[in-house]
Amino acid sequence: MTIHASFDRFSKKRGTSFAVEDLTFEVPAGRIVGLIGPNGAGKSTALAGLTGLLEATSGRATVFGMDYRTLQKPVTKVGVNLDGMDIEPGLTGRRHLQICQLAAGTSPESVDRVLELVDLTAHGKRKVRDYSLGMRQRLGIASAIIGSPKLLVLDEPANGLDPDGIQWLRSFLRDFASSGGSVLVSSHQLTELEQIADEVVILKRRMLFRGSLENAMAVGGGSLEAAYFKILEGAR
Repeated sequence: MTIHASFDRFSKKRGTSFAVEDLTFEVPAGRIVGLIGPNGAGKSTALAGLTGLLEATSGRATVFGMDYRTLQKPVTKVGVNLDGMDIEPGLTGRRHLQICQLAAGTSPESVDRVLELVDLTAHGKRKVRDYSLGMRQRLGIASAIIGSPKLLVLDEPANGLDPDGIQWLRSFLRDFASSGGSVLVSSHQLTELEQIADEVVILKRRMLFRGSLENAMAVGGGSLEAAYFKILEGAR
């Protein structure tokens, strides 16, 4: 089985306490892995460690067996859209993607390709400041896929999407995984994760659960949300 991302006893200390401790799991090719936990559980820290935005205190997080920071042309391997990755509001959506395309070293045609994939072709000439939250989310995903990566790392990608947008995102992520890609997605929308995730990791500083969606839902009597709260309660 090809592994696209891996955490091996990854730990990050902030001050005298751990934000994440001893996190170990893998993201295989063709799979969508949901990372869930309460606010402050360490999800963002884990994603930042995986994508080279911070240094592990101990352990390691790797993509394609390597430290993200050592990848050649990382955007062609890993597409990243994390909370706090702001887009300049004075740019048009198309201009933002053109900058991403130049940085990625891909063809100019990739801008039109990703605009169409995220259904923003008609809005490419509008300034980002005039985009709805859902449109900004789509633009962030377009930025992540402009290098045609094999791994997507997404933080709350469904935030701000209307029902049509959520349906689009669901189909897009499933198609991406079905084509051999993989997705690591952090989300609070547990009912939506039930529709797309293959595997689930529940985190509250330490990993509380790692396994298939089916096994997770079995803990909660057929509900991921029920399983989530049951597992958190058991960890107190």
